Amino acid sequence: MAHWLDTVCYSFDHAILQAIHNFTVATNGFFNGPMRLVSLLGEEGIFLILLGLLLFCFKKTRRQGFCILAAIACGAVITNVLIKNIVARPRPFADAAGAFYDWWQYIGAPHASRNSFPSGHTTSAMAAMTAIFLTTDKKYSWTAFLFALLMGVSRMYLMVHYPTDVLGGLIAGALGAAGGYFLVRFLTSRIEGHPDAPLCRWYLTLDLAAVIGRIFHRTPATANSKNTESPETGCENNEDGQE
Repeated sequence: MAHWLDTVCYSFDHAILQAIHNFTVATNGFFNGPMRLVSLLGEEGIFLILLGLLLFCFKKTRRQGFCILAAIACGAVITNVLIKNIVARPRPFADAAGAFYDWWQYIGAPHASRNSFPSGHTTSAMAAMTAIFLTTDKKYSWTAFLFALLMGVSRMYLMVHYPTDVLGGLIAGALGAAGGYFLVRFLTSRIEGHPDAPLCRWYLTLDLAAVIGRIFHRTPATANSKNTESPETGCENNEDGQE
């Protein structure tokens, strides 16, 4: 499978990565830092997992957070557990005698694990952003896909993935999000059907916003034992009733 991809898709992959390399040279590496930062946000999916956990802790956004976490998990199974090990495609820079290796060296030789197809960073980004799209207002949530596309571009810019790896990651991420979305719908219906079970009750009542509100809430003083206002004179009285 890896050999087939490298043979059939070589012209497509080479043309796009060469265009990216020429752009990098023309801009004197101006975008190196931003592309590294975008790529870092997808490292091991940690940032996206934290985003999902944060949204999960608030009652209003629990469904979105739950779906993001489930989508990332499904995407990881599809990509890292199944496809990467089955295809076992080497990274673009694996051939030290090839042009891809020189372009990778030019960009700073960023580290990357062994297998290349599909892109794990792109998979997790696409999974999380598709989950957001499926669980929020479609009028605005489609913009989340821009982050997934930017993640894919960053991986090609750093020369650690072929364009076909990124396309594979986008597809795997979308499939993972679909699986996570329906899984969350199923689990949520079961949880709502058993509200008295301890774990279900915890899920239904957990709300970080309410906890924060209780911490910072200040109840107005309804009475003061030392200084009270006389209803007749409007003057303050002390404990002995003296004005």
